[in-house]
Amino acid sequence: MAFGIKREELEAWKEQVERGEIAFLTHFWLEPRFPGINTVTKVGCADLDRLTDWCVANGLNPKYIHRRQPFPHFDLIGPKQKEILTRERLWEQMRKFGMME
Repeated sequence: MAFGIKREELEAWKEQVERGEIAFLTHFWLEPRFPGINTVTKVGCADLDRLTDWCVANGLNPKYIHRRQPFPHFDLIGPKQKEILTRERLWEQMRKFGMME
């Protein structure tokens, strides 16, 4: 279940993804398979080659890309999520979801 984002944020992410840009969308997330994890960042890009290259460049296995059209994405969780959000300087997403500590 996703929550903590506004419709405008979701629509902006979708537009970036459709244009073939690497786009980031963080939201609260509850999934029983991942206890202790309460956020996920969806890294989307409609250009699957570009998204695959992004995963490899960031030490992530592209086999875990969700190839759902029209919004393919990779789900970032845990320490790698914070590491990449920091590297990408996505301070607002980090602040909003309590990852600045």
